[in-house]
Amino acid sequence: MSIGLTTPSKLKVKLIGYYRKMEIPIKNIYYLLCYAWNKLEERDIVNIQGIEATTIYDLFAKVLAEGTTRLLKMGLERGYVCKSEETYSIRGKIDFGTSLKRNTLQYARVQCQFDELNHNILHNQILKSTLKRLIEIESLDNGLKERLFNLCFRLNEVEDIPLNKTVFRRIQFHKNNSFYEFLLKICELVVYNLLPSEQKGQSKFRDFVRDEAQMAVLFEEFIRNFYKIEQTFYKVYREDIYWDISAKDEESMRYLPKMQTDISLESKNNKIIIDAKYYREALNVYYDQEKIKNENMRQISSYLDNLNKDVLVNKDCAGILLYPTVSKQLDINYKYHGHPISFKTINLNQDWHNIHKDMLRIVNLKDEIKEI
Repeated sequence: MSIGLTTPSKLKVKLIGYYRKMEIPIKNIYYLLCYAWNKLEERDIVNIQGIEATTIYDLFAKVLAEGTTRLLKMGLERGYVCKSEETYSIRGKIDFGTSLKRNTLQYARVQCQFDELNHNILHNQILKSTLKRLIEIESLDNGLKERLFNLCFRLNEVEDIPLNKTVFRRIQFHKNNSFYEFLLKICELVVYNLLPSEQKGQSKFRDFVRDEAQMAVLFEEFIRNFYKIEQTFYKVYREDIYWDISAKDEESMRYLPKMQTDISLESKNNKIIIDAKYYREALNVYYDQEKIKNENMRQISSYLDNLNKDVLVNKDCAGILLYPTVSKQLDINYKYHGHPISFKTINLNQDWHNIHKDMLRIVNLKDEIKEI
């Protein structure tokens, strides 16, 4: 049995292709997040054009500093917090158990429980605790550290709390505190990517831009919300596509994997299915030849093969595989069983105005392009 060996030159080509770093400007990451979270109104709390941040955690620190300052000017949200206090006068309801245990009645005092309106609520606790965690980052800009420290001092009546995923699931938002939602999403991203340092009381920030799993979710949500916000021609949604397959019984059918599009754009006359793919490189390299990834080709073709043929807009449905790039642009087009299939890239390493225009051109919405 012979074993195929890769020549050094070919191996080098493969390694270079795989490890090339995805460089996305800091301000573009910020815009991606604002679109993905559907928080375009909040993006203007920071003058992103003039920002001097060179790292993503400097950016997050700047956003949280600006946002917290704005909250303090507007007035922090308050809520009713249950307090327990030993007092001479009855307030709220008497805690007889604690009063008897502490024998306070002989001193004409009782333990009372009552609700008090103050700022020490979960929203503010998360915000302050995240600011303190950011201060611990070794390489955070010193000016930002000082600013965050001063903000924590101004939040002196708010308690610190341990931060974890479950804490963020307990938050409830409504119309009057919607501004908090954007800031606390930043807080959650910060907490998720903070790593403990070898030095006590210090932390390091994981570069989530290099984390393909996190960035894949962000890239997909950005594309979906961008088209929801920036154009009016198509209805934008996620679509369940059912397998064009039969079985002896319903029990057998339930074992089929779910097929759901990342983004479906539908008008009266046509439909486009976009599959968002976030990779360092859009193409594989085999023997010095660039090739489309097999699994990507199979996925987009499966969507088109299993569309309900009785629906008019499905007859000429187009499929687009959309990749981010900071270097080589792709615009490859085929026909598959009568359906146009395109492999396109969006360059995230350019001015945001150009990204905006390119995103509209990808789905041939030239009439929607306007100055932003």
